[in-house]
Formats: sequence, C-alpha cells, structure tokens
Amino acid sequence: MYIGIIAGELSGDLLGAGLIRQLRVHYPTAKIEGIGGPQMIEAGFNSIYPLETLSVMGLVEVLKHYSSLKQCRDNLRDHFINHKPDVFIGIDAPDFNLGLERSLKQAGIPTVHYVSPSVWAWREYRLPKIAQACNLMLTLFPFEAIYYKKHQIPVKFVGHSLADEIPFQIDKDAARTKLGLSPVGTKIALLPGSRYNEVRQLVKPFLLTANWLWNQRPDLHFIVPLANPNLRQLFLQYLNIVPNLPLTILDGKAHDAMAAADVVILASGTATLEAMLLKRPMVVAYRLSKLTYWLAKLLVRIPYCSLPNLLSQEKLVPEFLQEQVTMENLGTEVLRWLDNPNQVEILQQKFLELHKTLRCDASKQAAIAVLSVIEDSKDLRL
Repeated sequence: MYIGIIAGELSGDLLGAGLIRQLRVHYPTAKIEGIGGPQMIEAGFNSIYPLETLSVMGLVEVLKHYSSLKQCRDNLRDHFINHKPDVFIGIDAPDFNLGLERSLKQAGIPTVHYVSPSVWAWREYRLPKIAQACNLMLTLFPFEAIYYKKHQIPVKFVGHSLADEIPFQIDKDAARTKLGLSPVGTKIALLPGSRYNEVRQLVKPFLLTANWLWNQRPDLHFIVPLANPNLRQLFLQYLNIVPNLPLTILDGKAHDAMAAADVVILASGTATLEAMLLKRPMVVAYRLSKLTYWLAKLLVRIPYCSLPNLLSQEKLVPEFLQEQVTMENLGTEVLRWLDNPNQVEILQQKFLELHKTLRCDASKQAAIAVLSVIEDSKDLRL
C-alpha cells in the first residue's frame, strides 16, 4: 500500500498523524509520504519537503514565495504521477492542495481532501474546482457536510480530533495547579491570536480591557499564553500602557490557560472551538485591515465569525469586529458572564451538546473513509 499525504501547517500535521496511525491499523507496512511535520514523521511518515515549505500566510507572502511554491507543487505532481499512490490525501491548505489533487485525479489517482475550505462562507465559485479535484471531501463540522450534499459533492463528516481529545468535564483547579496559579480568585485568559498580525491588531485593546476590568474588580488575575518568542516580544512592547496589571505570561499552553480561566477573551479562530470544548464562557474579537474588512463584507455570506455561533446557528457568545473592539464592549461582556452564573451554566450545557456532536473518533472515521475510496477505485479498475 502506497499513500500520499500533504499537510499544510501544524494543525494539519496533527490531523495527519492521527490519520496515519489509524491507516497503519489496516496496513502496518504502508509507505506513506509527501509533506508533513514532526507528529506525522513520528507516526512513520516520510516528508519529501519540510512542513515549513507551505507555512506561508497572507497574500503578499504567498506572492513573494509563488515561484518556489509552484516548483514544489510541480515536483510533487510529477513524483506522484510517476509513482502512483493508491490514494492521495490533501489536508487543509486548499490553495496548494486542490490544484495538485485535480492534476492527480486526472491522472487516475483517487484523491481525498481533509478539512473543508470555507467555501460555505465565501468564494462559492470554487465548488466546481473542488468537485474536479477530489473523490471525497472529509469535513470537521456537520453543517459543512450538509452544504456539500446540497451541491452533490461526495462528502463524509468525520468530526473533530480536538473533540475526541478534550474530556466532557474539565477540572479548573487542576489546570491552575499545573500552571502554578492560586486555586482561589477569578482568572481571565487573554488570547490575542497565534499570528503576528492578529496579535498586533488585538494586543492593545485586550490589555486596555484587562485594565478596565481590574479597576472595577481588583481581585482579577489575567493569564496570557503566547505561541512563540516573537509574539511574546510583541506583547511585552505594549505592557507599559497598563503598568502593574496582575498577569501571568505563558510560553504556549493556551489549552491550560483557557482551562484555568473563568472567562476567555480571544481572537476569532480555532481557539474559539477549543474554548467551547473546554466549556469556557468567552468574548470573541477580531480586527482586519480596512481594505480586507471591506472586501470581506462584500464576499462573506455568514452571520457569525466564531465557531460556537456557527455550529449552533445562534449567538451563544458575543462577537466584536473592527471598531467594536473596545475595552467597554469587551469588558462589559466579561462582567456579564462573571455576574450571571446561571447563564454560564446554560451556555456550558449547550457547549456540551455541541461537543457530543463533534466527538466521532475523527481519525478512525477519516481512515475508514479513505480506505473506502481505495476499495472503490479498485472495483472500478476491475
């Protein structure tokens, strides 16, 4: 058995590793190669290029690296066409993977795309290209599968691996002990993002919000996990605007910080899903450049930006965008959660129901779906 996989970034490396382990249950000696990170390599994967090759974000950065990215994709296309895998799986990275998948499918190689592009939110014109690119789409969320079925594209909802990993009940005191925090008192986690531009847009209003809250509730303590040294350095540059603010800065450990918190203030993104699975009340914020936001307003067709609200199709948690991201708006919503424990309990019950819908043993379900594509392609050749 020979399987090709290309993962686009660290989140894809995590999904890829779980998938590889499940595929090896059925084919222990399978040759599996392409592009992946340390977790996939640990699971027995051969990475032809380093994962960082595809870790390019933003229009300007992509254009800057276009030549090398195109050369990489052309080389991988030729490699897989000359050494045909039984199946090729593109994990996320749709701008890179879908074009490659289309070329491989045209060459007679069955293809699977794992993690739906946000075509349900914007750029719906990509649907015909997706149909041409993959034999099967694997989605993390149920509403995505409904969308693809409506457009008659083969799809399988497999659930989310985070929902498999995170328990239904979270021990807040244990999380605080793990981080060396006092078990008493109210803790607020600040997560301004995992990318430099996100943090640069949100760090000041988040710190001003923390200071606004602290002036009203002197017993508050703030926890700030930062994904890497560059983000830590950026964050420290702003601390002089809120001298004496009681806070603990962490290197990584976002999961533990949210688990230890009473309320989370965070950037919209995957972190909102993790906070939901941890059953933490949250206040969501996001800021884009004026031009990008103007374009998004024209193109995006969804009513919410955070995953808890998208999954529930109702406004479970407050969201603030652009000029709405002020210390008064964010702080008022934090106090609302702190002062209304009954509302928090209702929210946590809704989060639990959403958690249950996403806990499907995602890696196992994805592997079963991939194996079915391999079997179907064998039947067609017969």
